[in-house]
Amino acid sequence: MHGTYNFWLVAASLVVATLASFTALDISGRIAMLSQSRMRHVWLAGGAASMGIGIWSMHFIGVLAFELPIPLGYDLKITAASLGIAVLVSFFALHVITSRRLTARRLVASSVLMGAGIATMHYTGDAAMRMQPAIEYDPWLFAASIVIAVVASGAALWIAHTLSDASQKNVLAKRIASAFVMGIAITGMHYTGNAAAEFLPGSICGAANDVDARWLATTIAMFTLAILIITLVLSRFDARTALLAGSVSRLNGQIVRMATFDTLTDLPNRRTLNECIDRAIRNARHNRSRFAILFMDLDGFKTINDSLGHTVGDEVLKAFARRLQECVRGGDTVARLGGDEFVVMLENLHAPADAEKMAERILDTMKKGLLAANHPLQVMPSIGIALYPQDGETVEAMLKHADVAMYEAKRGGRSTYRFFEASMNEAAVRTLQIQQALHEALSAGHFYLLFQPKFRGKSGELAGAEALIRLDHPEIGTLTPLEFIPIAERSGQIVEIGYWVVRETCRHLVGWRREGSPPVKVAINLSPRQMCEADLVANMLRIVREEGVESEQIMFEITETVAMQDAPRTIEMIHAFQENGFEIAIDDFGTGYSSLAYLQRFRAKQLKIDRFFTNGLDENGQEGRAIVSAIIALAHSLDMDVVAEGVETGSQLDRLQDMMCDEMQGFLLAMPLSADAFGVMLERGEVSV
Repeated sequence: MHGTYNFWLVAASLVVATLASFTALDISGRIAMLSQSRMRHVWLAGGAASMGIGIWSMHFIGVLAFELPIPLGYDLKITAASLGIAVLVSFFALHVITSRRLTARRLVASSVLMGAGIATMHYTGDAAMRMQPAIEYDPWLFAASIVIAVVASGAALWIAHTLSDASQKNVLAKRIASAFVMGIAITGMHYTGNAAAEFLPGSICGAANDVDARWLATTIAMFTLAILIITLVLSRFDARTALLAGSVSRLNGQIVRMATFDTLTDLPNRRTLNECIDRAIRNARHNRSRFAILFMDLDGFKTINDSLGHTVGDEVLKAFARRLQECVRGGDTVARLGGDEFVVMLENLHAPADAEKMAERILDTMKKGLLAANHPLQVMPSIGIALYPQDGETVEAMLKHADVAMYEAKRGGRSTYRFFEASMNEAAVRTLQIQQALHEALSAGHFYLLFQPKFRGKSGELAGAEALIRLDHPEIGTLTPLEFIPIAERSGQIVEIGYWVVRETCRHLVGWRREGSPPVKVAINLSPRQMCEADLVANMLRIVREEGVESEQIMFEITETVAMQDAPRTIEMIHAFQENGFEIAIDDFGTGYSSLAYLQRFRAKQLKIDRFFTNGLDENGQEGRAIVSAIIALAHSLDMDVVAEGVETGSQLDRLQDMMCDEMQGFLLAMPLSADAFGVMLERGEVSV
């Protein structure tokens, strides 16, 4: 008995097979995204039901597309059994493709089991017709249908597993194409199985009166399409919802991290550190234990930032943070407060010596140098140490006292450490008062200049003066440069103060000239922070021109230590000053570490002997005199004048004159004078410029 096929139902079966395949691919991707086992099981069950109905529907629509010249029907129980087989096979397939690993052995075994299941479902569907006599099958086509089922199952499992990662590129297009290929393979298996069936002449369908075939075909097709579409919509909606929830969760995590960690170094920030210290205080009170706060600031970091740029500065901070983490113990906390300030909290401290050992370890480690943006640099911290409970019982007190101790370490020579002492609070209060005074000093007119006269060694003629700045505050009194210059240097205010000194000096030079005094040369000190200004020479030249003063009347003094911090840059700046008519003096000579080669390349006009060596003429006898004599001879050999500062005794003056010292200054010769008093001296004495 030969049958025919309904073309529309054949096409419908292919559409259903393709849609079922795409649903399987989409659901597998959704399940792969889930981390909660409960939700994975829910989607596995729902996906298996939807996919199973789709596959079963395709096969059943294919069966219904086959028409015989006899009435056909289907046994409801056997049909339901074939549907159950399809759902179980689908559950197995989804479980396999959503596993993390799909080995070759597992793929082969799963393909055989799934192919056998699909074949069983197909031939169970055939059995639902209860044909009498029974359907006979061509053994070759029967075997071919099973082989196709196994191969198609293997291909479907491999493709679905490969495309389960929704993050890969063009995954939707790949799933659509793969679903079409899988649909053709599944329908190919079905129609091969149909071709294997042979209906004997005179056969009748025992289930012809159970379920009407046409009604069943229409119902199954519509019902299946509805289920598959709804499942797809739910899968896509749930995936988008999960993606949005994941994005919100990640964004929230990033916000929380930004609020608690430093974005540059990835260390805990000030807020997190405060919480850690607060917790440490509670634990220390409960356990009667101790802990320490090490507050550190990088020495010379501003110079690196200004000379090499902020990018290199950021790399220095990151490299320092990494090196700092290598120094501490596992349970210690390393945080960045901002800028170049870092804090280490050492808990479970047995003795103050443990904090001291940690500070020494940090300093020793940092002496090895850092590599930042291909720049080998040595970045050293000054460290202040506060101990709980003797140095404070609150977060604010601990940080404040560690900060105070850190500034004491800077005043003590930098690149060292200091423990907090109660007496430091007085110095800290004084520092705060000076900082406040500096903020208003320029605008309020609290600064003024004194002029220290300089005299020729042999003739005693007035050779010029050195401008000395003073701060006269109505509340805290008169301050010397030693008190406020270091604070102004740290805050950066020294730059504006330095420009004020030059402008004020020029103003006095113009005033003395108007009074008929002869021209005079005035020396002005340059600070380390000023030397970092890229446009320092241009600004100085602009000021003297605006004030109507010749550049030759200004000499800038650079200390030997500052000059050697970046010797090539110093040479470049000195030459720029000299090209614009200014003269340069190397101040405090003998306290630094300049080599003869650099001293020659500086080509400075003057060399100033530090007062330490001047005092040594009396205190150190022949050795002191030999050192000063050597310095003078060295300077003269390089065509440099020598100025001795701090001349306070007649014996010092006599010895310096015998050694052919060019110029001298000190209290023995003249005290620092106000501008008016120095103007009188100019009118009274002969000046040699």
